[in-house]
Amino acid sequence: MTADTVGGVWTYSMELAAALAPHGVELIVAVMGREPDAGQREQARLLPNVRLAVSSLRLEWMPEPWRDVDAAGVWLLGLAEREGVDLVHLNGYALGALDFGVPVVVVGHSCVLSWWRAVRGGDAPASWDTYRTRIAAGLRGAHVVVTPTRAMLGCLREHYGEPRAARVIPNGRHVRYVTPARKSPCILAAGRLWDEAKNIAALDRVAAGLPWPCLVAGEMRAPLGAGAAVGSGGVRPLGRLGPAEMAARYSEAAVFAHPARYEPFGLAPLEAGLAGCALVLGDIPSLREVWGDAAAYADPDDDAALRAALLRLIGDPDQRKRAGAAARRRAGEDSRRRMGEAYFGLYQELIGDRASPRPTGRAGAAPLAPAVG
Repeated sequence: MTADTVGGVWTYSMELAAALAPHGVELIVAVMGREPDAGQREQARLLPNVRLAVSSLRLEWMPEPWRDVDAAGVWLLGLAEREGVDLVHLNGYALGALDFGVPVVVVGHSCVLSWWRAVRGGDAPASWDTYRTRIAAGLRGAHVVVTPTRAMLGCLREHYGEPRAARVIPNGRHVRYVTPARKSPCILAAGRLWDEAKNIAALDRVAAGLPWPCLVAGEMRAPLGAGAAVGSGGVRPLGRLGPAEMAARYSEAAVFAHPARYEPFGLAPLEAGLAGCALVLGDIPSLREVWGDAAAYADPDDDAALRAALLRLIGDPDQRKRAGAAARRRAGEDSRRRMGEAYFGLYQELIGDRASPRPTGRAGAAPLAPAVG
């Protein structure tokens, strides 16, 4: 399984590994993008079914990545052969074009082209044409493409074409990651502050006019880019927090704000929901799909709507309590156990289907199952 340490893919990978342990699945987690820090290494060490293979090779969405991506392909092909793996699970796209000789699952957590459409309001420029071509090839090469929402699957279809087979498997988080506590009068947000998709800048603009403090946890600087344009308004940046610190913040916060422009699933809202936070989310299809009527929504481009949604919860303790309870119920539906069972079932299908090997040219292979509608 590939992973990176930059964002939510690391959390997803560790949660899935833990969920697969009861099924007897052993994983070699091949890390790229940035080497794990001490806390991340400790997370992996505590999982008896995980071994790390570490690199700092650039990810496909980073600047000038392709030499590193090609090197990663050579590395992973060798690793898979030496270890005799039964299946390859890629949390990225381009390397799905390689012939590993075993079933390949490609999981679509996000992509640059759909990010660009949602955040910048148009198509990505020609400088991303190589990315477009290589991601499309990786998706075509996969035995099955998995996404955490139907909305994200629709994005991949729109930008890269129809995959051979597809599944929607929602992300999960262990229900005991957080313990709801007595709530404090504060608003919490979390995510990569440098990522325009999270739209933390909108929260920064409205926070100064709110009666409660607004705290934001997350990295200020991109791995290879500039700093975040937040912190000059009303929010108070907390910096990057470890899992225990983050869990404590979720437990205490009465309201969690996530006014995202683009969010294929959203692990941070899931964690906040498990903690019983009342949720105010960006009004986008993926978040509506995940949360339904268990959250309040605001147009990401409408600061007044965001302010009003937050003020309604601040001013109405009963509504806030009901909203927090609804979010916790909904979050419990996307449990780690269910995620693990769904992936294990998929792995079993794929490994059982190895009697029909994938041809080098990719064409003509029988699909695992009809693509999700």
